[in-house]
Amino acid sequence: MIRVLLAEDQGMMRSALALLLGMEADIEVVAQVGAGDKIVDAALNSRPDVALLDIELPGISGIDAAAALREECPECRVLILTTFGRPGYLRRAMEAGAVGFLVKDGPVEDLAEAVRQALRGETVIDPVLAAAALSAGPSPLTTREADVLRASVDGATVADIASKLHLSESTVRNYLSGAIGKTGTRNRMEAVREARQRGWL
Repeated sequence: MIRVLLAEDQGMMRSALALLLGMEADIEVVAQVGAGDKIVDAALNSRPDVALLDIELPGISGIDAAAALREECPECRVLILTTFGRPGYLRRAMEAGAVGFLVKDGPVEDLAEAVRQALRGETVIDPVLAAAALSAGPSPLTTREADVLRASVDGATVADIASKLHLSESTVRNYLSGAIGKTGTRNRMEAVREARQRGWL
């Protein structure tokens, strides 16, 4: 039996996926969580062969959880399953150690087969998304520019961001200016929106 951990914040979707995967003769869902910061503990307790992770999760993102799993449970293969088929997400997921990236609107047979492929050590990527990721290229944002944009999400002031990231206000303004220029936008809220749309945050 292939042991699967499922991380999805929407309860109905999580239950439906668990039910559908559980109907496969060779797959058993051994853990289900609704938040990113519960993934590693659940994996350590249930020892799954494959973890199916959503990207947008409370706590930490599925991509950050994939990186944590690589450290804590290196034997567990990670598949990212998401509504958001964004090229930047795909690139970041693979860099975090995921072996696959699938969008949720595919047939359940494909998902079950992707679990089997992951266990065999194969890489599984939605082909349309793979082509888009190759043409889009990597994120132009530096790590610090991305950090500053993330800290801007809730309308934080420059002073708030500086305090949170232990930077000077002038440094924060420089990073914001760089991020706005690289996203081709007019202000930081537009820059946040554009960077998210492209999967850079």
